[in-house]
Amino acid sequence: RVAEQEKTVCRCLSPHSYSFSFHGISLTIIQSVLFHCLVYAGTGLLQEVVYLVSQGADPDEIGLMNIDEQLPVLEYPQPGLDIIKELTSPRLIKSHLPYRFLPSDLHNGNSKVIYMARNPKDLVVSYYQFHRSLRTMSYRGTFQEFCRRFMNDKLGYGSWFEHVQEFWEHHMDANVLFLKYEDMHKDLATMVEQLVRFLGVSYDKAQLESMVEHCHQLIDQCCNAEALPVGRGRVGLWKDIFTVSMNEKFDLVYKQKMGKCDLTFDFYL
Repeated sequence: RVAEQEKTVCRCLSPHSYSFSFHGISLTIIQSVLFHCLVYAGTGLLQEVVYLVSQGADPDEIGLMNIDEQLPVLEYPQPGLDIIKELTSPRLIKSHLPYRFLPSDLHNGNSKVIYMARNPKDLVVSYYQFHRSLRTMSYRGTFQEFCRRFMNDKLGYGSWFEHVQEFWEHHMDANVLFLKYEDMHKDLATMVEQLVRFLGVSYDKAQLESMVEHCHQLIDQCCNAEALPVGRGRVGLWKDIFTVSMNEKFDLVYKQKMGKCDLTFDFYL
């Protein structure tokens, strides 16, 4: 489940329905919104921003609700599937699954997919800190060991490199919106406008400006030092923990595995 919480996929489904079987459970989803990210690629922020934009809500409302009940995880038999079957359309649903494991209707363009990617250096640091903070994980290895596992595709949900490239191959599809975590910090207004258009919601100029401000508040709450002592939401987090040799090794592996992909990331802001 740790791996599932680190990848977040955002997918928005049209009025079409689809059926699939997962863990032996058959499920039909109609008019649902699903969003997708890799573990610790900005799952928490993305789900709350999408909820704000799609529902016209405000940050105070999110603080009073159980966001996981409003946006259940598709691949969790419980409580995910149980909650999904009870929600009314349009439903907001999360997933961390690789593109190839998503329901066929997503591949066929009968639904919309919002995917958020995060630069892998920040992601692996955030992922490591998350493992260290969970009693159920009890991870006591060094960051160097953890980073080596990441580079060798030995963590939950498999290879980050394959996961992000699979979705990037479809970033020009009409039903896919590919976002980057760093852009929330660099140009949030443009990202909110992209979400508004993609989700098909209507805002006038004043409402859009208000929504951008609400999203700014949300990000500040999630990334400030008091709310998140380990600073997992900060851009450039990796510079505080990577050694020179680790960085050189990571850059080499990144070039080997991503060399044919034209996707780029901001490692500094």
